[in-house]
Amino acid sequence: MVRGNRCYLWLVRFRTGERRAPAAGGGKVPVALRPAIGVARETMPFSPGGIFGSERNAMEAAVAAFFDVDYTVLSVSSGRQWVRYLRRNGRITWRLWGMFLWLALRYYLGLLEFPRASAKLTAMIAGADEQAFREETRRWFEEWVRPYIAPGAVERIVWHRAQGHQIALVSAATEYVVRPLAETLGIPDYLCTRLEVVDGRLTGRVVEPPCYGPGKVYWVERYAAERGIDLARSYFYSDSYTDRYLLLRVGYPIAVNPDPRLRRLARQRGWPIERFY
Repeated sequence: MVRGNRCYLWLVRFRTGERRAPAAGGGKVPVALRPAIGVARETMPFSPGGIFGSERNAMEAAVAAFFDVDYTVLSVSSGRQWVRYLRRNGRITWRLWGMFLWLALRYYLGLLEFPRASAKLTAMIAGADEQAFREETRRWFEEWVRPYIAPGAVERIVWHRAQGHQIALVSAATEYVVRPLAETLGIPDYLCTRLEVVDGRLTGRVVEPPCYGPGKVYWVERYAAERGIDLARSYFYSDSYTDRYLLLRVGYPIAVNPDPRLRRLARQRGWPIERFY
């Protein structure tokens, strides 16, 4: 049952309903944007509105732009895509599917205890061969995730790169989706929930703390300290109310395709609200 339970590696972001996928190209990154991935452009591809000023003083601390993954850089949930992949290949039982829906509901209602849920779910894959799993998820990423990179996210990443800002993905998802996504976008740095590997096998344990909620603040502050980044002058893009801790920590929080609670918080605090797809 190890293979059938691998879906729970990806239950780091839950939704009960799917959001709108990009209309053009079946959700794929427009052809015009593909050459820009990994290449800085001098011309801004969007209207900055007033908070995206150029900050290039080499004597000052570095500025970073952090991007959440699911429903921000991606127009879908990577966890949902993994479960769909397993269902199509007949590798998930109805019992496991029911558990996923139950956890999704608790997440939507704000009742999910992420550390307990992630510990319980990742324990199910204890003993799995890590290299074989990595190879499978690489193939899955190319077919099931890469087509859903949000065009607006690509444009914004290109703009921040042109300003000389450091860019990093920050996600509660595991590296088995975050790493290939970062490589596709030409982003060298990513912060994510990491799974413990011993002697080439997944132990079923999470490296604490998971990159979720306050855990994102922990990993971002550590990253910023190591690289001399001024978080008061940095940016964070996210769709989820669970990311409010990090949104409150940076100088420029941006709500992207926000869920209802984050939309309400953003309006209360006067944060920009944007759509990337």
